[in-house]
Amino acid sequence: MNPLLTKLQPYPFERLRQLFSGVVPASGFSPISLGIGEPKHPTPDFIKHALTAGLGALAAYPATAGEPKLRQSFTDWMQTRYGLALDPATQVLPVNGSREALFALAQTVVDASATPAPIVVSPNPFYQIYEGAALLAGAETYYVPSRADRNFAVDWDSVPDDVWARAQLVFVCSPGNPTGAVMPLDEWKKLFALSERHGFVIASDECYSEIYFRDEPPLGGLEAAAKLGRSDFKNLIALTSLSKRSNVPGLRSGFVAGDAAIIKSFLLYRTYHGSAMSGAVAAASIAAWGDEQHVVENRAQYRAKFAAVTPLLEPVLDVKLPDASFYLWAGVPGKWNGDDAAFARDLYAQYNVTVLPGSYLARDSGGVNPGRGRIRMALVAGTDECVAAANRIVQFIQSGQ
Repeated sequence: MNPLLTKLQPYPFERLRQLFSGVVPASGFSPISLGIGEPKHPTPDFIKHALTAGLGALAAYPATAGEPKLRQSFTDWMQTRYGLALDPATQVLPVNGSREALFALAQTVVDASATPAPIVVSPNPFYQIYEGAALLAGAETYYVPSRADRNFAVDWDSVPDDVWARAQLVFVCSPGNPTGAVMPLDEWKKLFALSERHGFVIASDECYSEIYFRDEPPLGGLEAAAKLGRSDFKNLIALTSLSKRSNVPGLRSGFVAGDAAIIKSFLLYRTYHGSAMSGAVAAASIAAWGDEQHVVENRAQYRAKFAAVTPLLEPVLDVKLPDASFYLWAGVPGKWNGDDAAFARDLYAQYNVTVLPGSYLARDSGGVNPGRGRIRMALVAGTDECVAAANRIVQFIQSGQ
């Protein structure tokens, strides 16, 4: 067996199952889960109809590069959303969801034979695929903390020069999971300068880009590059997905865009890996990327939900409306002494509400786990259910004071 598999840590939801093992929630409360970031809003009918109308494509092998109409739907959306004119033949590729692509991109980019050993730089806390992708590519992972005193911005300035010198890939998540923070242009400028100096690739994970709470949409990585005169997108790949934008997590559909040289190598890797998108999924994807009205309506549902829930929780938790995404990243009250796992276990036992301990989404770095003392709440269910969960959390905390 591949010895690198032994380096993988248990996934956060497996750790959560272990935490709840043997715990019987109090009777009288129906279960409400805020633990998993799985969209629960209904899939729009027109996307389902496009999927079924495309079933005839199942009779043929799909092209790894995707059909021209599919790639054109990606570049049309990038033009509409970010004002970018990309070449559909060389600067975009379909992927089977951003999770698959994040992992595969690391296998394409990382040169494990490098001496000294290569480094993949990851925000901390982080989406766990970043770590697994790095480890199985044969790289070390360097964790950069997101600081609460900077609105959970990643502290790139804290990374030593010798780490940047060995870095081959840097993961950026903006809007962030779990913090919801959006990286501003000056931070992108800083990261681009470092990439230019040291030659590492930047992978910009943007799957939450369409769920935001302010008038201005979040800045994208390619958009930032264009604003800074980097129109060739050198060493930059953006990854996005339909899962959150269009409420189709089961479709497993997204695309990558950016540096044409990296896209060319990524296509070669994917051709051998067998990562072609089904023609039926492609048909549904074309329909989804071509419509914005359902995205506006979806965003309005999240805005209403967060407007209802956040004020309920603010008096009892260290929490505020994020820049974007569908998570609340909350600090637990002092009674729990920063033990986010104990808070989550007690809440589940007494009120049958599931939240994810923040420490499960981070790693100890420099003796500190930046997720410790915080919980992630995914407001993916309906508004009534999320409000009910918030009211239970308030009762739970107040009853413990």
